[in-house]
Amino acid sequence: MFDETKSGTRITMVTAAIKQRIAGRSLTPGDKLPSIRAFARTMQVSTSTVVEAYDRLAAEGVIQARPGSGFYVASQAAPLALSEIGPKLDRAVDPFWVSRQSLDAGGSDLKPGCGWLPPSWLPEDGVRRALRTLSRADGPSLADYGTPLGLPPLRQLIARRLADHGIDASPDQIMLTESGTQAMDLMCRFLLEPGDTVMVDDPCYFNFHALLRAHRARIVSVAYTPTGPDIDLFAQTLKEHRPRLYITNSAMHNPTGATLSPVTAHRMLKLAEQFGLTIIEDDIFADFEHVPAPRLAAFDGLDRVIHIGSFSKTLSASARCGFIAARPDWIEGLIDLKIATTFGGGRLAAELVLNVLRDGSYRKHMEGLRRHLFRAMGEVNVRLKNLGIEPWIEPQAGMFLWSRLPDGLDSADVARQALADNIVLAPGNVFSLSQSATSFLRFNVSQSLDDRVFTALRKAMARKR
Repeated sequence: MFDETKSGTRITMVTAAIKQRIAGRSLTPGDKLPSIRAFARTMQVSTSTVVEAYDRLAAEGVIQARPGSGFYVASQAAPLALSEIGPKLDRAVDPFWVSRQSLDAGGSDLKPGCGWLPPSWLPEDGVRRALRTLSRADGPSLADYGTPLGLPPLRQLIARRLADHGIDASPDQIMLTESGTQAMDLMCRFLLEPGDTVMVDDPCYFNFHALLRAHRARIVSVAYTPTGPDIDLFAQTLKEHRPRLYITNSAMHNPTGATLSPVTAHRMLKLAEQFGLTIIEDDIFADFEHVPAPRLAAFDGLDRVIHIGSFSKTLSASARCGFIAARPDWIEGLIDLKIATTFGGGRLAAELVLNVLRDGSYRKHMEGLRRHLFRAMGEVNVRLKNLGIEPWIEPQAGMFLWSRLPDGLDSADVARQALADNIVLAPGNVFSLSQSATSFLRFNVSQSLDDRVFTALRKAMARKR
């Protein structure tokens, strides 16, 4: 008997596959689509299913039929719409929702879901001193472009800081960027072509998803554990999908707060060598550590691992400055790419960062900040547990608590309710490619100390029970 439901699902699957190829630019305007028979074999469906799918796409104006020749991608390609790339599940509360709500929040709004410290927790006095010093600097420091690699004294200082984590990188292997996000963007531009497969952790920092979709990458994920990615699933994913790139945090994983173990790191690197995998190690939380965790770049010697850092989290998000540490033969290509996309570097921001880092007060500031975060972690954890919200792990350091709501509550629903009380939360599924973190929330403990956060949580949870 003909099953109309199954037939409709198959037609939808075929149309979605064509749209994904067009969105990923593997099919561009004017390209000929696979023949009906060939695509039926590829999709393992009947030819009539492909005929119906092609007809629907033609009716939408996505493709055009040319009698006697076949079907072709319509000449006018739709502009990139990031919200249309990837699953529509939980679209109302997605990474862009969290980022926009956090960035647009007013002075009275609370942001326990954001990823940065309150201004009062940052070294404002050190930044002011650095600004006063810069105000007396010569003309080039205030007005000229930076060199493509970036300010040499700052790169030398970064090289020494990396050495403290066992990473051997000369200043010429370090390129300054406008931020950690720009560093990630440059590496994706440098390494990826549309349609390439990239592996991320599940859960992972939600902007990785948004950035990779902007680069038209195909994203796959591997479950994250308290000691790193599930290594058996990691190996299985490499075998099945052959990703070109893997993006991760080694220390103070975002959002879970977990720390990579040396055993897992060594097994990951062996698999990376076996499958030709390149790894981007995002290490923007390095200065929050009490005890240094293993770094993939240290074990690997910057062969297959690119190391990225930033000063936005500990110094200032207004003074945008990050860096890339990579193998020497890649730096030349990255320099050309940086010139093509941003021309010279932001010299003023680099000078500011250098002045603050050279100031002996920065080390004292970080010692105090780690103590503040430790106390905040304990306090917020206790108050969340009193509401029945349990931590996934007890992080060793950092600002994030990855916590599970009670009674199977949907964190997106709770976030919508809390927003009515001007509380911005970060629901679990914005971090999860597999959409398997429905009951989780990520809390930034530095932004979660106000009583109103817990009052709003209690009220939002009660409404959804």
